[in-house]
Amino acid sequence: MKVSLSDAVRALRSGWRRAVQTARLSCGIPDYAAYVQHLREYHPDRVVPSYEAFFRERQAARYKGGGGRCC
Repeated sequence: MKVSLSDAVRALRSGWRRAVQTARLSCGIPDYAAYVQHLREYHPDRVVPSYEAFFRERQAARYKGGGGRCC
């Protein structure tokens, strides 16, 4: 099977993004882009917070024991 260079590059980029996301989640750093996508798909009536507000809320939930899952 012959794979084009652009397909190989696309696959590497996708794999890299997933590896970075996994590393961030394992360190406790939430994925803002995934959160925004989730809000737009499942909660279109909610306002999307800025990254700074999102980060503060996730830190508060993590260190104050609130959890913070919506679904």
